[in-house]
Amino acid sequence: MYVLSDGIDVLVADETGATPELLDAAGGMTVLRLGPDLLDAHPKATGELTAQGRPDDIALVTLTSGSTGRPKGCAHSYRSLALNWAWQPARWPERTARLAAGYERYLLFGTLSSAVIFEHLGVCLMGGGTAVIPEPPFAFPQVFERHRITACLMTVPRLHQVLDVLRTERVDTSSLRVLLVAGSPLAPHRLAEAARLLGPVVHQGYGQTETGLLTLLTPDEMAEFPDQVYDSVGRAWSGVEMDVRDPEGRPVPAGTTGEIWVRTDSAMAGYWKDEERTREVLRAGWVRTRDVGHLDDQGFLRLTGRARDVVIINAIVHYAGAIERALAAHPDVDQAYVVGAPDERTGEAAHAFVVPAEGREPDLDAVRAFVAVELGEASVPATVTVVTEVPVAPSGKPDKRALLSRITGPLETA
Repeated sequence: MYVLSDGIDVLVADETGATPELLDAAGGMTVLRLGPDLLDAHPKATGELTAQGRPDDIALVTLTSGSTGRPKGCAHSYRSLALNWAWQPARWPERTARLAAGYERYLLFGTLSSAVIFEHLGVCLMGGGTAVIPEPPFAFPQVFERHRITACLMTVPRLHQVLDVLRTERVDTSSLRVLLVAGSPLAPHRLAEAARLLGPVVHQGYGQTETGLLTLLTPDEMAEFPDQVYDSVGRAWSGVEMDVRDPEGRPVPAGTTGEIWVRTDSAMAGYWKDEERTREVLRAGWVRTRDVGHLDDQGFLRLTGRARDVVIINAIVHYAGAIERALAAHPDVDQAYVVGAPDERTGEAAHAFVVPAEGREPDLDAVRAFVAVELGEASVPATVTVVTEVPVAPSGKPDKRALLSRITGPLETA
């Protein structure tokens, strides 16, 4: 409904997608149904089709996941789509070609309206692979064995699901060559467990709808630097320039935390119908990611959190990502998520939700003390709640809004 209300003239849907709910939301809008008789059924569309898009015309608007608010429309030009690394095999360096070789049988699920799924479909097709679309419903990781999948892109919550199954069941995942995890932070111990259970196939990626893939941590890098990179999201990807900058937009030295700025040919032209936000994010060919982190001397990026995912306690900014990493580093904790809520005494307060490590029962006082040692007493969450699982948003990412909704009425320290 939100998308269709934003000045859409024509809705194009296939027979399975044209649900009563969708058609009702479309109202009196023109609806074209995909099929072999599309042109015959709609005389205005008949005749020879001629591509008229100019390089800088807007070709595609892709919505962000909305994890930090209402979804934003990222407008991509024909030029940026044509220059996207995934669709340019002639320009692939050896590192990219090696990744693409693993997409022989790529598990395609979800929606192609997702920029990341569309991008990795390009890697598969341009590398000569096959996109495998199983009949739903199907289960993870059993789908890998059944269809001899060689490559898959998944979110962190789905990886958690895969690892939970593999701890207790024997599933043949030997066909996998690339399992790329992205979308939200992955705790180092979980990345190490995934590599142990699945073998040298696990990759961790970082990117945005606005830019496409920005960094990748590969199994080769994890093997080369086993004690150094499990807390990173890898190095800059093909065709990506990356800076870390201070609040005034000035580059900072390696090891210094700041906002991540990137430059890539496949970046969006701007946010659809939002000039003010476009001016905030696009600066002289660079994209402000609004993510915070630092680069080490070898070019590995470590993320601290989102610039907007903060809790302001007693007028001091605390990044939720840093608190989450400190919580997840405790041996009793498998996953941790932090949200901020208004507080009469401190302005805002941090509230943590933790999933216990297998077979462990977190001592919450010890967990709080652990955070205090790592980050200082001021970063200790006001409440820590143990949950068996974390709700997942339609995007596949952890749903912090759902967690925030659990904090109602008077708050008591857990």
